[in-house]
Amino acid sequence: MAKFSKFEEIQAWQKAHEVTLSVYRITTNGDFAKDFGLKDQIRRASVSIMANIAEGHGRKSNSEFANFLNVSRGSVAEVQSHLYVALGLAYVSQQDFDELYGQLTEISRMTLSLAQYLRTSDK
Repeated sequence: MAKFSKFEEIQAWQKAHEVTLSVYRITTNGDFAKDFGLKDQIRRASVSIMANIAEGHGRKSNSEFANFLNVSRGSVAEVQSHLYVALGLAYVSQQDFDELYGQLTEISRMTLSLAQYLRTSDK
């Protein structure tokens, strides 16, 4: 298994936690707060990123952990897609969009790298 005693030690989880808090803050303002569908979807997807990293860490094998990291990457892409809608509707500024999108891209790279490491360490 990977050498993390707690999921909170995983840098990708830490960054996902920061993004989730940012998503919650941004979605409490203005018209975004009133768009219950999009607000709920983007919040759920952002929570899913960190939750899947944590759940994967709790699994028994590196390959299971790697599979959960892939699910987490899917949630990253979902949040990024929702951000385009939010930007198009002027729920978020270009600056907030760029910042969050960049953080999400970094999380995606980190989870991919960790998943690749876990899969090769099982062999």
